[in-house]
Amino acid sequence: MYTYTLAFITNHNQILMVNRKKKPWQGCWNGLGGKLTIGESPLQGILRELFEETGQQFQKEDVKDCGIMTWNTFDAHGQGLHLFLIHGDNYPKIKTPLATDEGILDWKSLDWIIDPKNYGVAHNIRYFLPVMMADQTRYHFHCTFENDVLVSVTKEVIVDVS
Repeated sequence: MYTYTLAFITNHNQILMVNRKKKPWQGCWNGLGGKLTIGESPLQGILRELFEETGQQFQKEDVKDCGIMTWNTFDAHGQGLHLFLIHGDNYPKIKTPLATDEGILDWKSLDWIIDPKNYGVAHNIRYFLPVMMADQTRYHFHCTFENDVLVSVTKEVIVDVS
């Protein structure tokens, strides 16, 4: 199990993003999330992190477990994280822009986020976010970086063995 989480909250065709104050992806737009505490499941961790970062309490029924993302090397602690999509249409829309301890929160369209000429978004998001939004399958996305430059993203179906 990986010790980090990353989630994307949707609300009427927009996605809540944070322009990060800290590494990794400092100065880039990214999803919300953070580190799990000892004994915390990935679902418990993402719900806690989202409450801490937005003030909004989301229900587990609105959380979609999309799988995991790993990477070979990059300026990040650990080598993987749990990915989630939150269906936020049934919640009050968080008023943005909003400055937080993590950075500036704001709603962005998917087209804006995944535009290949948008260099202000974490570079791997355009490869996995559309899949997370369109598919119910859980995937393992693996990002390969060379000298902090993303060179490839692969995806593999996670087979449930339980």
